[in-house]
Amino acid sequence: MKLLDISRELTRAPVYPGDPPPVLRPLSHLALGDVCNLTAVDMCLHNGTHLDAPLHFLPDGGDAAQTPLDVCVGECYVVDFEGVLLGAQAEQIIERLHPERLLFRGRMEISPSAAFVLSGTEVKLVGVEAPSVAPPESAAAVHRQLLGGGVYLLEGLDLSAAREGYYFLFAAPLKIAGADGAPVRAVLLERTLSV
Repeated sequence: MKLLDISRELTRAPVYPGDPPPVLRPLSHLALGDVCNLTAVDMCLHNGTHLDAPLHFLPDGGDAAQTPLDVCVGECYVVDFEGVLLGAQAEQIIERLHPERLLFRGRMEISPSAAFVLSGTEVKLVGVEAPSVAPPESAAAVHRQLLGGGVYLLEGLDLSAAREGYYFLFAAPLKIAGADGAPVRAVLLERTLSV
């Protein structure tokens, strides 16, 4: 078995336009005679690799602490895709793969028509490498469609070391009550055949 870390380093990850970047704030230092090193972090919950909870766009949606673990842990498929995913393309991918968790490798965005298609399937989670699944002009519509349809969103992935194919995904968010999203350390388990 091989583990692939598909998370971005938090302080160097791209930040969604308008979101504050994460900042580490030292509280104590061994070098200054303190008993330990201690650091606080100031950040948006949507910095780096993170999960969008339904509360992000739905006023009565569940928070990060309510995220069912079976959404973020289980078999997934990594698919190579570049550009804007349209509804017809989403239908073809779903008909071919029948995934519960789908991660897109490449520079891509989900259109409103693709969000409509995905939200009407057995897909529980969609992941992308960008800080957001949707282009800015349709971000609210795409997020509402997917989250309202029971599809959680894993954003800010680094799939550069993954090839297209099936994996086992572990991407549980931090358990934060009242949070509209949460940081994730996302890992793919690649099964290798022993000879």
